[in-house]
Amino acid sequence: MPRYALKIDYDGGPFQGWQRQAAGQPSVQATVEAALARLEPGPHTIAAAGRTDTGVHGTGQVATVDLARDWSPFRLSEALNWHMKPAPVAVIDAARVPDDFHARFSATERRYLFRLVARRAPVTHDRGRVWQVLNPLDLAAMQAGAAHLVGLHDFTTFRSTMCQAKSPVKTLDEITITEHPYAGGVEYRFVLRARSFLHNQVRSIVGTLERVGAGGWSPDQVGEALAARDRAACGPVCPPQGLYLTGVGYPVDPFADRPAR
Repeated sequence: MPRYALKIDYDGGPFQGWQRQAAGQPSVQATVEAALARLEPGPHTIAAAGRTDTGVHGTGQVATVDLARDWSPFRLSEALNWHMKPAPVAVIDAARVPDDFHARFSATERRYLFRLVARRAPVTHDRGRVWQVLNPLDLAAMQAGAAHLVGLHDFTTFRSTMCQAKSPVKTLDEITITEHPYAGGVEYRFVLRARSFLHNQVRSIVGTLERVGAGGWSPDQVGEALAARDRAACGPVCPPQGLYLTGVGYPVDPFADRPAR
């Protein structure tokens, strides 16, 4: 059976996360699988690089699926997008991949973006797509706090008590925080990169760094919280709507160096 990789873009607001849910609750996975069933009758199960939570968005999610028909990748993406209307989910690229390629287990890197907007007036165009706070934050302080987290650490403090990972030890390869103009305020963008993340790790880190930026924590307290290896030492967990899975890395990019459509 031919195997395909799909690059998927979605607004997580209407969904109870990526993973298929019980009792008919909407999920991104179920939306894509329902569209696949319209193309090839029968049940379909797709495997994703990351199971994003309720309200979390994806701009570069990757999933793999085995199909009976030998589809042109372009035709496959066009057909899926037609059948997923009007759900806010789109296949932005598709590629035929080797049988041993797996969206989750072949991945060597996940990249996340968190968008935080500071302004007094309510956000309008980005409602549901950013976390809003009222007052500007101290960028340098947040960058200093984030420096404590880069590298190989026990991230027990920054993972959910419901996390099912076998070990809390992870290597965080990058945290970059930048400041950008925003109408009536300022936007802070947090870029995090690692081979894999613990459940709620990104939101726990960003929520803690926001406290640093607001002056409630010193940058060194981030390092102290990490060293505590205690969930109770974590700062607030920020809301999901500012979080985006922006990309997944593989030894060979399945979407690169292919003929133009």
